[in-house]
Amino acid sequence: MDKFTKLTGIAAPMPLVNIDTDMIIPKQFLKTIKRSGLGKNLFDEMRFTQDGEEIAEFVLNQPAYRQAEIIVAGDNFGCGSSREHAPWALLDFGIRCVISTSFADIFFNNCFKNGILPIVMPQEVVDVLMDDARKGANARMTVDLENQTVTTSDGQSFAFEVDAFRKHCLLNGLDDIGLTLEKVSAIDTFEKTAAQARPWV
Repeated sequence: MDKFTKLTGIAAPMPLVNIDTDMIIPKQFLKTIKRSGLGKNLFDEMRFTQDGEEIAEFVLNQPAYRQAEIIVAGDNFGCGSSREHAPWALLDFGIRCVISTSFADIFFNNCFKNGILPIVMPQEVVDVLMDDARKGANARMTVDLENQTVTTSDGQSFAFEVDAFRKHCLLNGLDDIGLTLEKVSAIDTFEKTAAQARPWV
């Protein structure tokens, strides 16, 4: 998993509330267990017509936001089913951070496990960030995980809270497998001791 330390990038404004996981990655794309390749189907039914043509009005199809790395969203982002494909699709598209007033619990947890930083902010702060995101590609937002701040293109800075353990994992690029590998010497010692104590196993 890639480390998340500080990100300065384009933020896409998505003021819709209750953006669920089926909107993020529709069910017909859940057949794969690969984490790559899903970005092209991110928000598929919002981005494309049934004939596969781009819907020009959708924010990520607009030239200013095609390279967005941050989404500023409405309330209750990631609700619906628990599919882990949702953060996979966001990450494969290039999204590393989502800012909202609230997230569905399972989606929120899955983001951290896949290298995406979900940030919860009060509505009045999200409103400021949404306005900043609407300025387009020339307005770069900065998310500093180490200092736990989000800074707008004009220098307004807002602090956010994040669980210390999850912060540690993101800063060091540690998913569940990475965390286990940190303990590999202790695991090896246990296995050797167990093998000596119970050679018949």
